[in-house]
Amino acid sequence: MARSPSTGIGKREIAFFDRPAQRLARDLIGEILVHRVRGSERRARIVETEAYLGPLDRASHAFHGRTGRTEVLFGPPGRAYVYLIYGMHDLFNIVAGKQEGEAQCVLIRAAEPVGGWEADLSGPGKLTRALGITRRHNGLDLTGDELYILDDPAYRPRITVTRRIGIDYAGSWREAPLRFADQRSQAVSRLRP
Repeated sequence: MARSPSTGIGKREIAFFDRPAQRLARDLIGEILVHRVRGSERRARIVETEAYLGPLDRASHAFHGRTGRTEVLFGPPGRAYVYLIYGMHDLFNIVAGKQEGEAQCVLIRAAEPVGGWEADLSGPGKLTRALGITRRHNGLDLTGDELYILDDPAYRPRITVTRRIGIDYAGSWREAPLRFADQRSQAVSRLRP
């Protein structure tokens, strides 16, 4: 990862995503998500994530197996998994895992704008809309130059762990402590579900 000598900020490489989703979800808190579009760049600090642990996790799309929609989940880590929910919101996830086929991912639930632009990024649908992330990005390599993650070693989040939101259908998986949030942020959707 090439780091800026003045800030210490550097672009994340594939090895960062090559880990279990639960660890990646925690480690993404405080990182900077960058989307470059037609010469402009939007940056947002990630403040809320949820981990989905693959085919055994009843809340995961992988629970129902490999389909056209979930194919990206079963691929290599470090790819964008973007899907439509409620017929209106594209949601952005990052594929995780030590190897192809694990079908783990991290949902990016909320972020804060960085670098002088303003937007409400306090939910996964609001985040994708403001950043211009759509299903067109599904499968995109997140180590490229369009959509990627920057490490910001100077930022120190205060992380809290809770159960995930909106997965009442998932049986005992509903209570799993797989949601991570920065207590310092006002953009977090709900601190204690």
